[in-house]
Amino acid sequence: MPRRYTRIHRLLKIIMLIQSGDGWSCSRLARECRATQRTIYRDLKELDGAGVPLFFDSETGGYRIRADFFLPPVQLTLEEALAISALAEHVASREQIPFLRPAARALAKLRGQLPPVLRRELARQESQISIQLAAANPPEAAADVYTRVSQALARRVALRCRYDSAGARSAGAAETSGETRHSSRAADEEFLFRPYCLFFSTRAWYVLGYHGGRGEVRCLKLNRFNAIRLTKESYEIPRTFSLEKHLGNAWRMIRGKTRYQVELIFDREFADTVSDTQWHRTQQIRWLEDGSICFTCTVDGLEEIVWWVLSMGPHCRVVRPPELRQQVRELARQIVALYDDAPDARTGDARRGRVTIG
Repeated sequence: MPRRYTRIHRLLKIIMLIQSGDGWSCSRLARECRATQRTIYRDLKELDGAGVPLFFDSETGGYRIRADFFLPPVQLTLEEALAISALAEHVASREQIPFLRPAARALAKLRGQLPPVLRRELARQESQISIQLAAANPPEAAADVYTRVSQALARRVALRCRYDSAGARSAGAAETSGETRHSSRAADEEFLFRPYCLFFSTRAWYVLGYHGGRGEVRCLKLNRFNAIRLTKESYEIPRTFSLEKHLGNAWRMIRGKTRYQVELIFDREFADTVSDTQWHRTQQIRWLEDGSICFTCTVDGLEEIVWWVLSMGPHCRVVRPPELRQQVRELARQIVALYDDAPDARTGDARRGRVTIG
């Protein structure tokens, strides 16, 4: 029984994968389903015999299912329908995460299949739910790039690109964009790019992949591409690749080469705020007798966490590592220097809060 149960689920998964997009070859299905290609061929033959209208598309290099074929409608619970509604209505429909508007159209189709009593209860409850995410880049800024990268991933063909990396030339810009930093080169230099995955982080979409011009895996922000086109050069995503492995213990997106044990002290005023949020997957919180907390974590690189520490102002003190202490000290000195050089800070009257009108 368990063996049959596993095969049924694999057959359903194959149908859903093929219907999700182009480029699902036998080898790709085998990797995704953790089966041999011989097993997948048998599954495809069985699905064909059961009446599923499968065919191989030589243009995309993968199997497709005729557009008028649909699986029977799913039976959703109220909790499942409410969760899907919240994501589709508040995140996709309003494009808080760009390019997910099709999910809102999918929700409308699902809603039409729900029993009347469930539709009424869903309408009553969904008005009390709201999701507010950080403002993202306007979708029109990278819509064509998103489409091309999605097509390249589906068809497993490389992209010929031009990219402007100017925003990654300073530590501050790197923190904001999450882009891999590297030396400046001409923005119009073409390179071959093999995308491994698309992912959204905080405010923007990014693509991770092998950068032919740099000879390594790079993280690129979609709205920085100046030109992008599909090629006919095929490629394979390394089996060992995963987004989680690539990011490692990065604070957010930029993984440095050195791993650090970080220890921070937050005063009583910020202790509750910091302790009730999961900032990093490795974090540990220890409460101290005076009401402050000791925050510890393990991070790969300091480029991002230094800006987070600075955002806490005088409520956070770095205990270790000394490299982070030095970076915070130097950046704080530069911030103070900006205001020391300001015109209204050059007189004693201004510093004492008095205004002199001449």
